[in-house]
Amino acid sequence: MSQCRDARTSGGHRPPMPWLLALALGCAIPSAFAQTAGSTRVFVSDDADDTQVTRFALGAAWKYAGPGSYRGLELETMQVRFAQAPSWRDDRAFFAFADAQGPWNWNARIGTDGESLVGSAALVREDRVRQEYFVERDIVETPQGVQGLYHTFVGAAYDFPLGREDRQQLTALVGVQAFTGDNVRTHVRARYIAVVKPEWGLSVQLRGRAFHSSHPGEHDYYSPEDFLELMPTVQVRRHFAQGWAFSGTAGWGRQRDTGRAWHDAAMAEVSLTSPRRADRGYLRASATYTNTPTGTGGGYGYRQATLEWIQPF
Repeated sequence: MSQCRDARTSGGHRPPMPWLLALALGCAIPSAFAQTAGSTRVFVSDDADDTQVTRFALGAAWKYAGPGSYRGLELETMQVRFAQAPSWRDDRAFFAFADAQGPWNWNARIGTDGESLVGSAALVREDRVRQEYFVERDIVETPQGVQGLYHTFVGAAYDFPLGREDRQQLTALVGVQAFTGDNVRTHVRARYIAVVKPEWGLSVQLRGRAFHSSHPGEHDYYSPEDFLELMPTVQVRRHFAQGWAFSGTAGWGRQRDTGRAWHDAAMAEVSLTSPRRADRGYLRASATYTNTPTGTGGGYGYRQATLEWIQPF
């Protein structure tokens, strides 16, 4: 894999990418007979190292038939502010698409920051045993990371219903995450879910996850040799009139890593989504807090929020 490299200019910015902007504007011309849509997304996060990440994206879609079926382009500006290092900014361009056929559906957001391929893609089979296969690639959000360290995460997840009434479920995920350099991280995650009050959308869960790093401490992102977390959680998922959906989850458990004994682990997350209709605007909002490692950050304690709006025309 390539070595760490300085991809910034003297002001902490990537060089401008006019060719990406021209490509986006040229390809975004829709068919006269296709429904179009515009989108905006804001993402903010901070962590225990006082690293603040902001992403702002604007998109244009053609052949838009709802949040699960579209073709489009997206321009994104990403800014990372560090407590003990210069801030850093990056501009990206993506081709985004989603569609479905039979039990399969897929979505992808594939682009570049002018230095490397970045984005994500997922292929899902909605069946009694749900299957999901995914790949993600992005820059590492640390002072060394923004100089040219990337991570690529490839994995698969399966949802296994238990019992005849499908009120219990076992979810399993396996994945491999390769970082620029020599470190390769192997992930295993599992979740047992029991619905205890269907009319309330109330479930209790036991979540577990573990990873192993082949070359711990290679750079400045969080990278112990081994990590393990066990966390019971409670979740409420409610559907309201006209298709609005709300989800809230809270959990407390224990975690440990190489060189550190068992200690507290906690998380909380909420989300709100509007009805998924082709002729109406679509809203998605979420917020998360966790004191467990995010995988590419520099330490513990992480908060994030996302707000997305899609408006068809």
